[in-house]
Amino acid sequence: MTADILLALTLFAFATSITPGPNNIMLLASGANFGLRRTVPHMLGISIGHAVMVALVGLGLLGLFEALPWLRQALMAVSAAYLLWLAWKIAHAAPPGDGPAKGRPFGFLQAAGFQWVNPKAWYMAIYAQTNFAPDAGPWGAVVVAVIFAAINLPSVATWAAMGTQLRRWLHGPGRLRAFNITMAVLLVASLYPMLGV
Repeated sequence: MTADILLALTLFAFATSITPGPNNIMLLASGANFGLRRTVPHMLGISIGHAVMVALVGLGLLGLFEALPWLRQALMAVSAAYLLWLAWKIAHAAPPGDGPAKGRPFGFLQAAGFQWVNPKAWYMAIYAQTNFAPDAGPWGAVVVAVIFAAINLPSVATWAAMGTQLRRWLHGPGRLRAFNITMAVLLVASLYPMLGV
């Protein structure tokens, strides 16, 4: 992999990791509802789970999608249904009383597993492997995954930290409810570019 390709990959990983999408919207909501410390497993699950997905796409899943195009369409349909369910859960989250927020943030395994139904994560993985490591072999696929993990973790942490900063402003139940509904709407809206509707 040349220096130019590595630079382009790094810029692509940063641009796609820092911009709004299902992961970042959920981290913003988690930071606001649960605080940064309780959101750390969610952040690690996203970064490590997505890196594993990126590697596996480069090591063979891309070929499977090319051989069975209907499989990708089915995956997108399942992803859309799951994101709609998550949006409903976020919108209907009970506002906290005087104590900490009710419910639990995503854990590491939940966040890692979520990458497999996240349309943006699939787009990022497929685009990166197709454009930055098409002929680089297994090590090229792994390098792409490692770069994504290194760029992704600080990017997603930024969103969780922003949510934590919003937490003070969202102290009242009415504000938190409005925030959660807004996050749910944005989560649904994030389907639009990923599904090409």
